[in-house]
Amino acid sequence: MLPTGLKRSAAWMLVLLALVLGGEARAQGNITEIRVDGVQRIDPETVRSYLAVRAGDPFDADRLDRSLKTLFATGLFADVAFRREGPVLIVNVVENPIINRMAFEGNKRIDSEALTQEVTLRPRVVYTRTKVQNDVKRILDLYRRKGRFAATVEPKIIQLPQNRVDLVYEIEEGELTGVRRISFVGNKRYGDSTLRGAIQTKESAWYRILSSDDNYDPDRISFDRELLRKHYLNNGYADFRVVSAVAELVPERTGFFITFTLEEGERYKFGKVDIKAELKNLDPELLRSDVQFAEGDWYSGEKIDEAIQRMTVRLGNLGYAFVDIQPVIDRRREDRVVNLTLDIKEGPKVYVERIDIGGNVRTLDKVLRREFRLVEGDAFNAAKLQRSRQRIQGLAFFKKAEVSNIAGSAPDKTVIKVEVEEKSTGELSFGAGFSSSESVLGQVELKERNLLGRGQEVRIAAIVSGRRQEIDFSFTEPYFLDRDVSAGFDVFHITRNNQRDSSYDDRRTGLGLRFGYQLSEALRQTVRYSISDVEILNVKSNASRFIRESAGQRSTSVVGQELFYDKRDSRVEPTEGYFLRFGSDLAGLGGDSRFIRPSVGSSWYYSVAAGYVLSLSGQAGMVQGLGDDIAIQDRYFIGGPTLRGFRTGGLGPRDITTGDALGGNRYYTATAEMSFPLGLPKDIPVIGRAFVEGGSLWGIDETGPEIRDVSSLRASAGFGLSINSPIGPIRIDLSRAFLKEQFDKTEVFRFSFGTRF
Repeated sequence: MLPTGLKRSAAWMLVLLALVLGGEARAQGNITEIRVDGVQRIDPETVRSYLAVRAGDPFDADRLDRSLKTLFATGLFADVAFRREGPVLIVNVVENPIINRMAFEGNKRIDSEALTQEVTLRPRVVYTRTKVQNDVKRILDLYRRKGRFAATVEPKIIQLPQNRVDLVYEIEEGELTGVRRISFVGNKRYGDSTLRGAIQTKESAWYRILSSDDNYDPDRISFDRELLRKHYLNNGYADFRVVSAVAELVPERTGFFITFTLEEGERYKFGKVDIKAELKNLDPELLRSDVQFAEGDWYSGEKIDEAIQRMTVRLGNLGYAFVDIQPVIDRRREDRVVNLTLDIKEGPKVYVERIDIGGNVRTLDKVLRREFRLVEGDAFNAAKLQRSRQRIQGLAFFKKAEVSNIAGSAPDKTVIKVEVEEKSTGELSFGAGFSSSESVLGQVELKERNLLGRGQEVRIAAIVSGRRQEIDFSFTEPYFLDRDVSAGFDVFHITRNNQRDSSYDDRRTGLGLRFGYQLSEALRQTVRYSISDVEILNVKSNASRFIRESAGQRSTSVVGQELFYDKRDSRVEPTEGYFLRFGSDLAGLGGDSRFIRPSVGSSWYYSVAAGYVLSLSGQAGMVQGLGDDIAIQDRYFIGGPTLRGFRTGGLGPRDITTGDALGGNRYYTATAEMSFPLGLPKDIPVIGRAFVEGGSLWGIDETGPEIRDVSSLRASAGFGLSINSPIGPIRIDLSRAFLKEQFDKTEVFRFSFGTRF
């Protein structure tokens, strides 16, 4: 029992506690109404939907805090505030404005369309500072990828009525941020200049005005690391690694210092090189010639890859469609040798399930499919896939053409994927040039190489020079009637001024038809027919009597064919392989001329070392009359570009009393040439050439004391330069004829250039 005084005190405490708690409950109360103020475009119910409280809920501080954060997170409001008036919760908002218009000012190097695609904000989208800041960063990143690290972007806001704004990005592009210096640390075997030549990034220099390789690009630096690794690995340094690649921006933000820290390691040679095959009826030694290195050679990963590629192609041609070649490497660090075993196993039997083609918007699917050496249902063959890739890339219709294979719907099936990116195949070009044989030259040409996406080619061109005027029209259908037969025609009109060499001009007008088809993967035959009218005119009164007797007009009807066997690695710039050509023409099926004209030609290319290509080529031909003498317009003329050291028409039968070249009925030429780099930076596209040429032209039907006609060998030697300049290809040749006849016309210097724009 508590004393009476304590009981009374406890009762008063309970009453006081009840009064406090009741007052607090009445003070907190419940929300009877939520009123939204400040909205213009947004419906008040939309604002209420983001709140974590509703009418009837208590004024809970945590829930109100969450509501405040949710409203800010929507990005719809620049400011949000809560206020209580009795049982009413008032939500005051300031809406973010709507973007009325966007613009870019000061951008010259990157157009506004490209910048618009880069940013996320658009007209009629809600403006927020966060989005603007993010877009500024995107624009700066875009400029940095273009090599302009000094660029600045300042967003400006122009207030408009109805809570709208115009957003303007003021851009100061700054100068290109070049690469001032590239340094290497840890390189002992190769000097800095050699390693600078192995990577793509270059130091800034005045002659690199047409290249972007001297602009800093972090992605390119990553690629350079791989190029350095490849360079060392291909030269025997199997343990090489790039420790670091550091780019330092100078304080004025106008250039970078790039430093590569290397760890070269030891240099290795090939040890034992074995070929192990588990294929039935295959002698591994048959593949030995595809391995173009031996024990004692410096180790090279590139040589191993090339050997595997050659072996895969050879095995595919031998009928082994399913092969898997794995290099087994045994590195002996103490002996600094790498023993290599090329293990050839039978791969899983895989068949082509389907061929998927993507990216071709304009070009028809069949244009690509007809280039494939594989079709659905065939056994998959890596050699045929590679050849298909080469044929598609050889169309020159695409910026990018990737051909790969992925897993199909079953383990024994594969899907061939073709991804292409089309490029413009129409050309309207104007040309200008100069050569020592043609003088000033002008050209206009309209050409479409992929007409209506069908792979057809149409061309019309006009050429005007100091010695020639020509206009011609041609059309080619590469797959006539959807068969592997090309068909086309040519219409031409040519006027040539031969006064410098032979005291006459000639004019030719004619039509030609041609058909071509593959006899095998490498062998192609072309059949052709042409009919033309040739007029010998403007004959000088003191010209050779044989030229005066040829004056007038004759028609020539010729049917011919050509066999072309091509094993080159590239048709444009071959470095390996060869081609053989045999052609023959027969005139006499109509027209005034009667003759047969066979010809042969061949070239062989061999890569002596990186950049050094040896080529040997030769050609020969003859024209034999069938009951008639050969007219001057049907004879051969050589010299100039066909036999350097001699003028065009500078050797062969000649009337010594007038100096007129008469042409010949038989000829041959042969050339040995070595092309090589000149040690200049790779972005200076100059190639040197050293050559020796020989040949002869002789045998005409006319005789007389004034005619000199001998079959003796003529020969010349010289040096040349080929330059891919901004104004077009330039070719310079200096040569000297060291075997010649007294009546031959020689030249030492030969120069030509041309451009298209």
